[in-house]
Amino acid sequence: MQKRYQVVGIGNAIVDVLTRSDDGFLTHMGIQKGIMQLVEKDRAETLYEAMTNRLEAPGGSVANTLAGIGNLGLKTGFIGRVRDDALGRFYADTMAADGTDFVNAPVGDGDLPTSRSMIFVSPDGERSMNTYLGISAELGPEDVAEDVAAEAEIVFLEGYLFDKDKGKDAFVRTARLCRAAGGKAGIAISDPFCVDRHRADFLQLIEHELDYVIGNEAEIRSLFQQEDLDADLKRVAQICDLVVCTRSGDGVTIMYKGARTDVSVTKVVPVDATGAGDQFAAGFLYGLATGRDMETCGKMGCIAAGEVIAHMGPRPEKPLLPLFESAALFKGGDHA
Repeated sequence: MQKRYQVVGIGNAIVDVLTRSDDGFLTHMGIQKGIMQLVEKDRAETLYEAMTNRLEAPGGSVANTLAGIGNLGLKTGFIGRVRDDALGRFYADTMAADGTDFVNAPVGDGDLPTSRSMIFVSPDGERSMNTYLGISAELGPEDVAEDVAAEAEIVFLEGYLFDKDKGKDAFVRTARLCRAAGGKAGIAISDPFCVDRHRADFLQLIEHELDYVIGNEAEIRSLFQQEDLDADLKRVAQICDLVVCTRSGDGVTIMYKGARTDVSVTKVVPVDATGAGDQFAAGFLYGLATGRDMETCGKMGCIAAGEVIAHMGPRPEKPLLPLFESAALFKGGDHA
């Protein structure tokens, strides 16, 4: 019997606020280039005021992935937490309009506002994220409904949520409900600094609760800290059936049940790298959900990432299925 959702994500519900800026502006504002930094409310307000030509969009890493999967025609749901304020209602309504069930109603009580991330995009496409977590950091196991997690063929967890014990508990509950009902659970590592803070817990989760893990080279290497990437990949592959490592312009390496698959990419200069990893995950998970082999899953991920880095913003602007079709990854009509 088909489940209600093909992919359910759990993660931070964050409104992305994007603007273009040069390196001089970043230095002047004390912004570290190319990474995600958590900021407090006052700093968030200062940065927001300094932004010009702001572009607002519902974001959050896993939520961006779900938008990409929805673009590909699969049924998706999102477990997240927003405040019942203007940004929160914008977020929930936009997710629903994009085809993803926002399964948790906006919260009316408390004093934490909806989360937002100020993203400064440099001329070279690098993005410097300054995130105020707000209410999304309060996501806990009580936000995970059994009839959502158990009704997912695949669940996808966002590593950023690991900074709070409630987030870890929500992960474990989601993964166990999904797997007990025959589904697959996995994680986007999200950030090597997050791994540094919670390495033992990350490894425990990957080994005992998950079926797959997706991360970039720095994130994968942060798990075991061996002398090189190949050694790290082998170590992670010993505790998890499916390990996916994106290596920017150097392609993708996939380890599945001990077998290695390498997928090459064409190097391009990104217009905006925001969402590249998120959309890679969207393409890859689409392939996984529809029974593709590892090479095809990797190619689908690379094509989805290539679409999103060609424009501003973290979500696809073009339909992705025709791009897959033009790359001969399937024939029209066989992708359902």
